[in-house]
Amino acid sequence: MTKPDSTFSTLSRRAFASGLVATGLLNQPLAKAAAGLLVSALPVTPSDKLVVYQIFTRLFGNQQTTNRPWGSLAENGVGKFNDITDKALLEIKKMGVSHVWYTGVIEHATMTGYSSAGAPSDNPLVVKGRAGSPYAIKDYYDVAPDLAVDVRKRMAEFEALVKRSHANGLKVIIDFVPNHLARQYNSDAKPNGVEDMGQTDDTTKAFDPQNNFYYLPDQAFQPPAGTLVPEGTLAPAYEEEPAKATGNDVFKAQPDINDWYETIKLNYGVDYQNDRKTYFDPIPSTWTKMRDILLFWANKGVDGFRCDMAEMVPVEFWGWVIPQIKASRMPAVASATTSVAKAPAAAASAKNTTPVVDTPIVFIAEIYNPQQYANYIETGKFDYLYDKVGLYDTVRALMEGKGSPIAISRVCQGESGTLGKHMLRFLENHDEQRIASRFFANNPWTAVPAMTLSATLHTGPMMVYFGQEVGVNPTLPEGFQGDDGRTTIFDYWGVPEFQAWTNGGVFDGGKLTADQKKLRQFYSQLGQLVSTSDAIRTGVSHDLQQYGKPERLFSYLRYSAKQKLLIVCNFDPKETIRTQLQIPDTLWKAMKIAPKKVYKFQDIFRTKTLITAGTTVPVTVPPLGVLVLSIS
Repeated sequence: MTKPDSTFSTLSRRAFASGLVATGLLNQPLAKAAAGLLVSALPVTPSDKLVVYQIFTRLFGNQQTTNRPWGSLAENGVGKFNDITDKALLEIKKMGVSHVWYTGVIEHATMTGYSSAGAPSDNPLVVKGRAGSPYAIKDYYDVAPDLAVDVRKRMAEFEALVKRSHANGLKVIIDFVPNHLARQYNSDAKPNGVEDMGQTDDTTKAFDPQNNFYYLPDQAFQPPAGTLVPEGTLAPAYEEEPAKATGNDVFKAQPDINDWYETIKLNYGVDYQNDRKTYFDPIPSTWTKMRDILLFWANKGVDGFRCDMAEMVPVEFWGWVIPQIKASRMPAVASATTSVAKAPAAAASAKNTTPVVDTPIVFIAEIYNPQQYANYIETGKFDYLYDKVGLYDTVRALMEGKGSPIAISRVCQGESGTLGKHMLRFLENHDEQRIASRFFANNPWTAVPAMTLSATLHTGPMMVYFGQEVGVNPTLPEGFQGDDGRTTIFDYWGVPEFQAWTNGGVFDGGKLTADQKKLRQFYSQLGQLVSTSDAIRTGVSHDLQQYGKPERLFSYLRYSAKQKLLIVCNFDPKETIRTQLQIPDTLWKAMKIAPKKVYKFQDIFRTKTLITAGTTVPVTVPPLGVLVLSIS
């Protein structure tokens, strides 16, 4: 059997999105019908410095160590909602975390079936991996049965997890996948009165604004040549006629093996095959169905949504839907938005929901086109955007021994800096390679300056991916994804380094090495720093543009009325850098510190370094070292 190029297939989402350019579709005004919705503005939050901890839910609590490539659930095991205990959440909270992103919650296509519980398996020809991609949604109104101890009570187990998270002071984020769904999508959990996706589509038309899907009339879908199926797995012929367009905007009856062939593209009223002409008035069917789905989960107590491939969905939809979802959690305007808050899906499930917490719902966009950043914030109403092609790509190059920190200054002068409070910073997530892997830095400690900078450069949120804090290093081909330095999102697997921390469900790090314990301590200290520092949470950022010799240093000021910080990061893995940093008189005035000959610079982060100096500050920073100097 032919295996697809794992790098291409894994990166295709980013490669596709990075190639987008500004189009008429993305720059058109909001649909007239949406413009009529008036919702009071949300109160300004004291800080945008969320600390997000991403959990790949299927893997988090799995204690099995078999790790057979392409192994079944019985062989390799699977984590459950119930594995994420109060103790686990308490230990995560201690890292300064404010939000937990539970990845892979909503029911998705899989080769594992629970027919007796109303959740049959899917055809292996349209599933990636044994467990399946969490981004091939099978039922927007249900949770993945794999994640439940009692499959029949799977939603109740998820609701209990939401309650536990809130009880431990953590907000809950889940994925919302708006651009595509599984080829065998069929909602059997939708509330009464809710019309299923595609249920009333006119399948004789390639495009209709009120269709939920795009069709290829008179053509039958064919799985790609070389589709991977585990040995010994029966794969009956898959029938789909007429064929539907594939998730990554592929309008062919037989997509390529590197396409998102397991998914179907959703129709938001954009005619892709006719110059992307838009039909937003009247509101397309897909818009209202997706709004009701978001309201359903908001009424479960979910506090935020990470929106998958958000820029593949028209910005007009986001500008229409996000204010409505936020309004549903605002008691002050409840009387004015009753029709919004009690949309059919939400109203039908109102009796079986967890209590709603009075807090603004946050929306995070997975987006890779800097030309559209401002558009998705201003028109689309997103709170936060991925900062992947800006800061991540820049610091990754430095971690790999390439480039210069001068490039960080250039990034700060662009969208990543001007929109800094909206940018979600990270070094790992489920799409990216692990820092410790041979495909990235080969050493988890290389992340110290890069992660410190990512977390403290601006007031926007930061994120850590589960296991990053103990140096997870994938070295085996887990299944569909192959050996690519990533932790699988497609197959059942145990993560040895993380299992050492969970320690059989005790969550005390009892099996970690001394080095892993120190690494986790660094991430804990960093999370606590950014969650408590007034200058980092709310203050001004100023790049000193002084890089040391060799040019491997990055230095900047973060200051508020309550706190002034000088932060210095050394990206060199071997050289201690000794240099003199100049703080200009204009910045002393900006910080409102009275001119004097001597100041104290005290490290409040990892060392007890104390420097007494004037406006010229002598610093010594060891290899991969950082200083967070409080100025007084």
